[in-house]
Amino acid sequence: MMNKKNKSLEKFNIGLIQMSVSKDANKNISKAIERVGLAAQKGAQVICLPELFRSQYFCQQEDVKFFDLAETIPGPTTKTLSSVARKHRVVLIVPVFERRAAGIYYNSAAVLDSDGSLAGVYRKMHIPDDPAYYEKFYFAPGDLGFQAFDTKYGRIGTLICWDQWYPEAARITALLGASVLFYPTAIGWHPNEKTELGKAQLDAWQTVQRGHAIANGMYVAAVNRIGLEKPFLDSPGIEFWGSSFIADPQGVILAEASADKEEILIASVDLKHQEDIRRNWPFLRDRRVDQYDGIKQRFLSEEEWKKK
Repeated sequence: MMNKKNKSLEKFNIGLIQMSVSKDANKNISKAIERVGLAAQKGAQVICLPELFRSQYFCQQEDVKFFDLAETIPGPTTKTLSSVARKHRVVLIVPVFERRAAGIYYNSAAVLDSDGSLAGVYRKMHIPDDPAYYEKFYFAPGDLGFQAFDTKYGRIGTLICWDQWYPEAARITALLGASVLFYPTAIGWHPNEKTELGKAQLDAWQTVQRGHAIANGMYVAAVNRIGLEKPFLDSPGIEFWGSSFIADPQGVILAEASADKEEILIASVDLKHQEDIRRNWPFLRDRRVDQYDGIKQRFLSEEEWKKK
């Protein structure tokens, strides 16, 4: 979905809001509004909030009562944040638990332009079903495809959390012309795994996204929440690992947050720098698009590949 009247600036600043999330939706909205204002004061022009920031991460359990958290787009959250975008003249990426119709819900992100208008909506395409990440119970797979959105400051893309692990999603968003790819996220450690596996899990999460930046010659910005959230008293919960970061088209980390503090990250997107990287590392030019037919298959045996 594009807005042809907008043309990308040569440079613009992006901001990430790393925050903890309480059980009070109104407090979460108020905190987000405050932090967006602070990010705008620091010079951010395109600002992204974490995945499902309006509530604690309810997908740790399967309970139909949580469908009551869902809302339409446009709806209360996007209407409130639209006025904030308009006030500060910033573009906002606003994750929403979207209700499309009775029984049909999505994990979505609304892109609000600097005049408060809705530039478009992305619906999470890859839906996990892991211990304490029971998202398939709540969300239908996205049906709007991968997209890039023209905004006042630049052409941007957004995916959501579990999409982070899929190079195809990042590649298509890059091919659609996005100069920066945002990943609103809710990811963390199972406390009983942290000592043994925690470092490797966090390293893998950052490494794969830096790889998307490098392979596609684009900026990547991942924003996470922090804090230990327990769905009930005896639950170990999830310790969300923060560590939000912004990487440039060479994979260089421009800004990085801690694992346990609320922070605002700011970095500059420089289209001339992106052009220079792509000239020297022309990965998009050298793609063998004539040989990729098998990518649409779940898995290929040698015999099946030879038939292509």
